[in-house]
Amino acid sequence: MLFIPIESDRFTYEHLFDRKKNLAEIQQFTIDKPTGKGLEFYLKNMAEYEERKRSNRTYLVRDKNTDEIAGYFSLRTGLFTLDSGREKESDDDITFYSVPSIELSNFAVNSAYRSQHLEISKIGKDIFANFVLPIAQYTAQLVGVQALHIYALPQDDLIEHYQSFGFHRLNAEMEAFVHKHVKPMYDKRCIFMFLPL
Repeated sequence: MLFIPIESDRFTYEHLFDRKKNLAEIQQFTIDKPTGKGLEFYLKNMAEYEERKRSNRTYLVRDKNTDEIAGYFSLRTGLFTLDSGREKESDDDITFYSVPSIELSNFAVNSAYRSQHLEISKIGKDIFANFVLPIAQYTAQLVGVQALHIYALPQDDLIEHYQSFGFHRLNAEMEAFVHKHVKPMYDKRCIFMFLPL
């Protein structure tokens, strides 16, 4: 498997299938917030299946000193459509355009790890800045990709958290357009956000 050799001061990352023990160890991954249980369920019950289908790639972020799983993220290709704002002049006229993108489809910090390492702050920000973003930027050098996008849970604190990473929301009309045209059914309550690359 293609692997980009990146790490932070504290963490390293690996693909879900890089070590046999990974599939057993992810069963210990926890998310304390009730709204994050879907992310926990995905890792424990769906990640392996989607890896084998090649519909998602999941990466584990590990503490370099203890080898504990600190978090995980999943990436896949995607696109989103935006309304061009032009009036439709004929039935054949297209009034939207597509933006090639990478979807950050899953992203979570392991609550079990966080509770054992209270001295470490901003784990999610570290994972995003040192692993998710560099992989997206590297991919953008290889193929046509203009943005990284997510469907965030509709919680103000989470939306603000992603905005601190550099993600943007669209205006209400454009957001409704995106949700109508490309939003996955399983993310029906989530909010589309994007980060230009």
